Amino acid sequence: MQTTFPRLLLKHAAERPQAPALREKEYGIWQTWSWARAAEDVRLMSCGLAALGFQPGHNLAIIGDNRPHLYLAFLVAQSLRGVPVPMYQDAVASEMAFVLEDAEIQFAFAENQEQVDKLLELRESVPNLKHIIFDDPRGLRNYKHEGLISVERLFELGREYERVHPAFYQDSVEQGQPSDVSVILYTSGTTGRPKGVCQTHASFINSARGGVEVDGLNPDDNIISYLPPAWVGDHLFSIAQWLVAGFTINCPESAGTVTIDLREIGPSYYFAPPRVFESMLTSVSIRMEDAARPKRWLYQKFMALARRCGAEILDGHQVPLTDRLLYALGNVLVYGPLRNVLGLSRIRVAYTAGAAIGPDLFRFYRSIGINLKQLYGQTETCAYVCIQKNGRVKLNSVGEAAPGIEIKIADNGEVLVRGVSVLKEYYKRPDATAEVMDAQGYFHTGDAGVIDHDGHLHIIDRAKDVGKLSSGAIFAPNYIENKLKFFPQIKEAVCFGHGRDQVCAFINIDFEAVGNWAERQALPYGGYVDLAAKQQVLDMVTDCVQRVNADLAAEEGMSDTQIARFLILHKELDPDDDELTRTRKVRRGFIADKYAVLIDALYAGRGEQFIETQVKFEDGRTGTVSATLQIRDAKRYPAVAAAA
Repeated sequence: MQTTFPRLLLKHAAERPQAPALREKEYGIWQTWSWARAAEDVRLMSCGLAALGFQPGHNLAIIGDNRPHLYLAFLVAQSLRGVPVPMYQDAVASEMAFVLEDAEIQFAFAENQEQVDKLLELRESVPNLKHIIFDDPRGLRNYKHEGLISVERLFELGREYERVHPAFYQDSVEQGQPSDVSVILYTSGTTGRPKGVCQTHASFINSARGGVEVDGLNPDDNIISYLPPAWVGDHLFSIAQWLVAGFTINCPESAGTVTIDLREIGPSYYFAPPRVFESMLTSVSIRMEDAARPKRWLYQKFMALARRCGAEILDGHQVPLTDRLLYALGNVLVYGPLRNVLGLSRIRVAYTAGAAIGPDLFRFYRSIGINLKQLYGQTETCAYVCIQKNGRVKLNSVGEAAPGIEIKIADNGEVLVRGVSVLKEYYKRPDATAEVMDAQGYFHTGDAGVIDHDGHLHIIDRAKDVGKLSSGAIFAPNYIENKLKFFPQIKEAVCFGHGRDQVCAFINIDFEAVGNWAERQALPYGGYVDLAAKQQVLDMVTDCVQRVNADLAAEEGMSDTQIARFLILHKELDPDDDELTRTRKVRRGFIADKYAVLIDALYAGRGEQFIETQVKFEDGRTGTVSATLQIRDAKRYPAVAAAA
């Protein structure tokens, strides 16, 4: 059945008016919006926006953290046949200015004073921005800028407009078509300027229905919405699947309380990119290092058991009775308490997407009884291309083609996608649209992959990143980087090797995990730069690198890509310094250019290299950080012959 998001909202409000639609934690107390209240808020806000002059075809910028009114603002724009354009709340002014200009924004919905201040500052360079509506009034009482109003004032305008035009809202919603653009999501800009991806109501709704069907999602499910609303993954789960399945979304009090809120809510459905699961594992590792010796022994013994048979038990495979009984004991003593600490004790299904997840990290969560699965897709495909089905999860694949999706592999190894989730176009960029869409309607993903005999897709890496060593061996940097990031001491890694005779790597230590370790070793340090330069830290990271090399030596075709040399960077890679995208993907080409002197030093065989780097601070100021970096050689192992 073809429909639109505003119609789905009205359907839930009519059928389940008092059921919980959204919750927000404010001042430590959970506030609830029923479906009836959510529909009423959207109706009044829509009428208020119309009173300000918002018309069909206008774009509404939405900037802020996860808040009920912010999510409802998506539906407000769509109800008026306009288009919401979410923006990353931590974006710097230049990034915001580009999107505001490119999307021709006249109206913006901002969460709080921080976002209002950025928008007001940008008004000088973006004169079209005439109206700014803010949700949280704290700090804004004395702001008297023209066109700046509170959401409460928007409600008042809506009531006045509705009295004069009582049928306006319903008529407007009924005019909406499934083929209308429902959102413009800007890409992360890994390879240049971000592009506005135009997705329709039909594409996101059909994608959401596929996921709901595969996992049996229903109105009784709960999720916690804490990821950037500008990210396609959050849009799929917190907007599209929310309105299709009718479950409850819960907005945390702040980014700092997500862990506590996660434990309070106990969601049945959870979604996070790999970096969040990496962070969770790091926190577990830190806690266990600080635990008493008997507890550490118990944890190590039962985790060894879990690695051996936990994922198989989760998938319903045959496991020896002794292991099954021991695992049941481990569930009481270790796995259950661990899931509870992570806030995942009630999880029925969890997904990760947005980047490749290392098989070791993936196995860890499945081994302790968390039904973690991978979802594969891009902004241009509603984050919906492949989905892993229960009982058919492979640790090294991203699953089978999702319902309504066709996949094929091009002659050059690139993954091509056709189906319900594919973008309508890039906003005002017919040239860019033509580059990624072929005559048969296939979207060119830019990822290199293979499809196995079970129909599972295996992603090797970004097609542009896959290269060859001078020996001819295939070099897939992301695959090696994910192995490195499984270690809690390593937060980020960037590998180099295309056209070279060996692989070298940059590494970022995890400041919290390594700092905790240093304190227990009575090792003094004065910040990240000092800690990263400690010989003891270099020794610890060397051990991690060499363990990855041992793994690579045992994998067919990967032995030549063992890491020969590495260094620990003197600063953390940062989106504000353009080294990562806002979704924390490595901008590999930019890093290679910025740190060319370090790459040269790695391949020239030097033992150390001085570098001075410009950095941006949160308040907009710039500064420099410098250090003499030590370069280490890593032991490499002979290839292990595959078993006959």
